[in-house]
Amino acid sequence: MSSDRRVVCCDLDGVVWRGDQPIPGAGGAISDLRKAGFRVVFVSNNSSQPLREVAAKLDAAGAPTTTEDVVTSAVSAATLLASTLHRGAPVLACAGPGVLEALEAAGLRPVTRPPASAVVVGFHRGFDFDELDRASAAVRDGARFVATNLDATYPVPGGMIPGSGAIAAAVATASGRAPEVAGKPERPMVDLIRKRFGSAGVVVGDRVSTDGALAAALDWPFALVLSGVTQRDARPGGEAIPQPRPPFVADDLASLVPKLVEVTSAG
Repeated sequence: MSSDRRVVCCDLDGVVWRGDQPIPGAGGAISDLRKAGFRVVFVSNNSSQPLREVAAKLDAAGAPTTTEDVVTSAVSAATLLASTLHRGAPVLACAGPGVLEALEAAGLRPVTRPPASAVVVGFHRGFDFDELDRASAAVRDGARFVATNLDATYPVPGGMIPGSGAIAAAVATASGRAPEVAGKPERPMVDLIRKRFGSAGVVVGDRVSTDGALAAALDWPFALVLSGVTQRDARPGGEAIPQPRPPFVADDLASLVPKLVEVTSAG
């Protein structure tokens, strides 16, 4: 349900934490945004965790949050499929527990092998050849093919790990079909954000190609933090600060928030 409060739509990986390690100052920065009157919501392309686990991780990072203020690409993928599939339709989940939860909440039936009406691919560390075989076979047999997102990597302490996009690319190669994409910055996620959180806000993220593109699709300002994928000196697999620069650029959330509050307070 949308709200009249000003909204900050905040990414998680590379903004609030890297892997299981909170980024210093992020929890306090979120608290400061709330004290300034913002509604802080969290929109993540990482589909691997159930919503309660994401909320618990936010609590541990110093930013207590209810599941109502968390949206993941798993939720977006399940919402997309539920709009066309019949209730109880079998969906092969080549993905983690977050996708299983979202499919069940949407009235769909997760399965691990064909036959299936659809295949959803998302980030999970257990991906292997047998799963690639099953998922690509279902897609070749006509199942609808949805990727939670196409992020090639996710930031973790010390570097980056392969993301959902790498797994989706394997299934796409083996099946000969490109997926529909549910997460940032694609239309299913844009529509979900507008429905849940309203029509005006600011997007905060660490990845120009997804968070920045989401802001453009929403027609919201973009605030870029350099604590994740995008850095001043771009590393292989990372992204560079774009030109022209976004309206806000800061080293991390803690250094961003005072600027964001100041500019917003000044109108």
